[in-house]
Amino acid sequence: MAQTVTWYKQRTGSLSWLHSVYFLDQNRGWAIGSKGTMLVTVDGGFTWQPKSSSSTDVLRDIIFVDQNNGWLVVEVNLYELKTKDQPRAYLMRTTDGGEHWDRVDIQGIDVDARLLRAVFSSAGKGWIFGGAGVIYTTHDGGDSWKRLQSPTRHLLLGGMFVDDFRGWLVGAGGTIIQTSDGGDTWYQSRFPQTTSPIRFAAASFVDNRLGWAVGSGGAVYRTDNGGRTWQPQVTGIASDLLDVKFLNAREGWAVGNEGTIISTNDGGQHWVSERSGTDHSLERIFFVDRNRGWAVGFGGTVVSYTRKAS
Repeated sequence: MAQTVTWYKQRTGSLSWLHSVYFLDQNRGWAIGSKGTMLVTVDGGFTWQPKSSSSTDVLRDIIFVDQNNGWLVVEVNLYELKTKDQPRAYLMRTTDGGEHWDRVDIQGIDVDARLLRAVFSSAGKGWIFGGAGVIYTTHDGGDSWKRLQSPTRHLLLGGMFVDDFRGWLVGAGGTIIQTSDGGDTWYQSRFPQTTSPIRFAAASFVDNRLGWAVGSGGAVYRTDNGGRTWQPQVTGIASDLLDVKFLNAREGWAVGNEGTIISTNDGGQHWVSERSGTDHSLERIFFVDRNRGWAVGFGGTVVSYTRKAS
């Protein structure tokens, strides 16, 4: 039975720059972004409604640990800091499935630290990271955080943990770092030299060995040994890629600038461009399963993916 895939724009009624998207299931989802923008849907994005996040700062990332408990990573605009002692980043937490969000300040945080992304394991371990290689971790579901020793000063933009211990973070300056002990120690990955360092934006792993990292200039790199070595893949595009998600060892998707969406069904040996219906940058992609996905980006853009049998 043949299957067709289409991406189409969803109406959001927003012009905000959307930085992240998260769905609990095929119906309930959030898209968040600039100036405290939070859009909520209960029908898979057919309709989106604005919701107060109780913040006017930049919402950088959203992640749910389970149906009730979720987190926002929030960045204060540099020009809106009221004092030199005011942190540039904080978290917001929900314990009621996103109905209410409360601010959580990280104890002892470097006030200049920019935090951009969060990843959690299923057991409640979490990591947040961002500017100047800064990484914080929690072992108690976010009640307390501690700073980790980082081997890089480069901006960290994306990453993934496959369990409580094994994870990879990627960023500017061709940075790919990995840990097998939850972040207590990190190792720099090696990969073929390029004329200028790739700005890696995201990574996706399907197990503790097989993964991909994407970045500037249409770059996609693949590892089959847990990140010790990486090999480039040919995408045929020059646009910066900003996010990647593999659904299994063969099927993967990446999104980026100028409305770019590319896909593969052979583990990245071949990539094809998909019509996205937008020229706006797509910053984040999210799938609940092989049949439903969303990507969000500049100008309040949300595009949705549906796989239908034909």
